[in-house]
Amino acid sequence: MSANASPTGQTPTVTPAPVRNDAVRESAFLKACRREPVPHTPVWFMRQAGRSLPEYRKVREGVGMLDSCMRPDLVTEITLQPVRRHHVDAAIYFSDIVVPLKAIGIDLDIKPGIGPVVEQPVRTRADLARLRDLTPEDVSYVTEAVGMLTRELGSTPLIGFAGAPFTLASYLVEGGPSRTYENAKAMMYGDPELWADLLDRLADITAAFLKVQIEAGASAVQLFDSWAGALAPADYRRSVLASSTKVFDAVAGYGVPRIHFGVGTGELLKPMGEAGADVVGADWRVPLDEAARRVGPGKAIQGNLDPTVLFAGREAVETKAQEVLDSAAGLEGHIFNLGHGVMPNTDADALTRLVEYVHTRTAR
Repeated sequence: MSANASPTGQTPTVTPAPVRNDAVRESAFLKACRREPVPHTPVWFMRQAGRSLPEYRKVREGVGMLDSCMRPDLVTEITLQPVRRHHVDAAIYFSDIVVPLKAIGIDLDIKPGIGPVVEQPVRTRADLARLRDLTPEDVSYVTEAVGMLTRELGSTPLIGFAGAPFTLASYLVEGGPSRTYENAKAMMYGDPELWADLLDRLADITAAFLKVQIEAGASAVQLFDSWAGALAPADYRRSVLASSTKVFDAVAGYGVPRIHFGVGTGELLKPMGEAGADVVGADWRVPLDEAARRVGPGKAIQGNLDPTVLFAGREAVETKAQEVLDSAAGLEGHIFNLGHGVMPNTDADALTRLVEYVHTRTAR
């Protein structure tokens, strides 16, 4: 069943998102998402909560990744850590893209040094039966954690988080991380009907996961299509775009900004923009003015400092950050971020200094 259709074929009533305080709504981050004037360019970092922070490593000692994602106390503490340390303009909910799959009973684990590993890959139509609908009860810990976070964050917005159908499908079909995506692409090319049904089902699961976060209090959501850069534009349009569009359409009625991001997706920025997001993220390979041209009008742009620059020293970081700001100078809405996630060995102080630099340089 479509995420946008009810059993009777009527358009369902969308539950309004919780009323957020005016300070959150008028935050620099949400104003930039809406392409409104801002007091300074807002900053947050993908993977800002993680191994670059000593406090994160300490609180995660002896706790598996998936276990940490299912404990509201840990999720709350980990999500808040970069807000306290770096003074970023938004928090992002601490989770992993495979959490909703685990929640519906898929046998998987996150192996240190490897990533998500699926015990029984999805390869046949019969395997689709294992992908049941996600209910709020399946992820009650998410509702609890988001509630705790919004109370603690005050005027700082919380970004909800989910993996896009293509990236989830790739993990499920490959059984884990891949450099070639040979099994996933074999299904996409060789059995397009099965592939379409798989992505459609994952779109429903992803939309349900985002709805839980929004209804609990998230002020924006980001859809990560981490592996979409493996696709040619024609294949993305033919075999992936519809499922991502379905996710964004399913949460459109909540009125919260929707962000779309992928890695190595410079050639996909136009169709990614067409999927329905309000903000499109660009990695470091495409200057932001060119990214905005490819995406098209009516969208804010997020990005896009190369995360490896943070290893180069303060002067180099500030030089490259200024290049990003200069490239974004003519855009309606810009959210400063890295072109991918914070790398584990990044000096946490370098991130704090970067936030201060962007805030200072763009103060209006």
